[in-house]
Amino acid sequence: MNWKPDRHSHLSLHVQIADWMTTLISRGEWTVGMKLPPQRRLAELLDVNRSTIIEVLDELKADGLLEMKRGAGTFVSNNSWNMLLNKSQPNWHKHIEASIHKPNYHTIQLINEYEQDSSMIRLGTGELSPELLPTKLLEQSLQSISLKARDIGYSEPKGSKRLRTILSDYLKKREIHTSPENILIVSGALQALQLISVGLLEQQSIVFQEHPSYLNSVHPFQSAGMQMVSIEQNERLAETLKAAKGKKQSLFYTMPTLHNPTGSSLKLEERQRLLDICTALQIPIVEDDVYYELLFEESLPAIKSLDRTGQVLYLGSVSKTLSPGLRIGWVVAPEPVINRLADIKMQTDYGSSAFSQEIVAYWLSSGLYEEHVTRLRKQLKERALFVETILEKDFGRIATWKKSDGGFYIWLRFNEPFVNKTLFLKLIKQNVLINPGYIYDSQDLHHIRLSYAYANLEELKEGLYILLSNIIR
Repeated sequence: MNWKPDRHSHLSLHVQIADWMTTLISRGEWTVGMKLPPQRRLAELLDVNRSTIIEVLDELKADGLLEMKRGAGTFVSNNSWNMLLNKSQPNWHKHIEASIHKPNYHTIQLINEYEQDSSMIRLGTGELSPELLPTKLLEQSLQSISLKARDIGYSEPKGSKRLRTILSDYLKKREIHTSPENILIVSGALQALQLISVGLLEQQSIVFQEHPSYLNSVHPFQSAGMQMVSIEQNERLAETLKAAKGKKQSLFYTMPTLHNPTGSSLKLEERQRLLDICTALQIPIVEDDVYYELLFEESLPAIKSLDRTGQVLYLGSVSKTLSPGLRIGWVVAPEPVINRLADIKMQTDYGSSAFSQEIVAYWLSSGLYEEHVTRLRKQLKERALFVETILEKDFGRIATWKKSDGGFYIWLRFNEPFVNKTLFLKLIKQNVLINPGYIYDSQDLHHIRLSYAYANLEELKEGLYILLSNIIR
């Protein structure tokens, strides 16, 4: 044993000796079952204190490379090769467990997985059926889009100037008056929430949300370290917000038109009251307005249209109306906020798809978009009526619901707490996929977010009767 630790090395004696012993074992020079010299002898050979040897041996025992046999001494472990192999590979499980982004609920992971199975009847999907997408018209419109070389490169930080100009004009119909400089193009409204969470809030900020909430199923704020507080919009709203906010940064996320998952909409006075309270408490509002064009009747004004002080960050998208695959949405906000979010977006993805932006710009400016949305509302209304007819006929004794005002969903409430993980899994075995209420509120075992937007009429009927047969057994 000629080796000795280098006392001039930047590595401690302990680390050098442990590495040396590990190397001897990995090379097979110290074979499995070999007995090591006694501690005192090792200390003499390596010219170190015995306490250093004890620390090294204890560490290698903990790593599984050495083992102690009472009364016999210290030996190279029978499992040393396996331990060395495991130690040479990254511990990906540890990396995953320690990562910042929260894993989704197991139920939602299963929903995402089974939505790819074409044999499943999807009763909860928040997406338009392929038969409702204007596929042929989109294909034909590509022939009318003229592209320049600059159009298909990276767009400027805020997105296509042409699209932002068209949007500023289009949003006037929503009584939102803004300029292209106050608009940011994003890859869907969910990306907007992610940008807001990392760009405008400090960790442990309070994010208020309506109860129940779609945000509980996607975690854009939770994974950025925010505290989610669910509230009811009642007469004590101002007191509740003030007490919960304290001195922390906060914002209020709301979907006032065709709320996800309930499908409800705030009345005009409720919108104005929420804006007044949040303005007084200096709580910014994030208004998610992605469903408003799908209202069956005349729309109520956006909260943003009532805003005179830059209190509201407004989110829109074509994912629920034209195509989720285009991945185009927008944020309307004060210019410093837009500049901040644009900077973070450029660091993240260097801009949304240039092709998608050109398609959306063409559809909005040509009138094709509004023609399509008019047809789509009619189709969705027919589907909603079809489902409501089945519910009235067969679910009236066991559940309640509110007639749909538009969008995709009926918030179906069973009288008894039937909607648990067991029911969810049982339905999957029968090729029916639901969105149970507990993914939006962990305590909710009564609701199902029932979507009439994805499955065709035959599938909707079959899926509802399979659901019913599992409830009334």
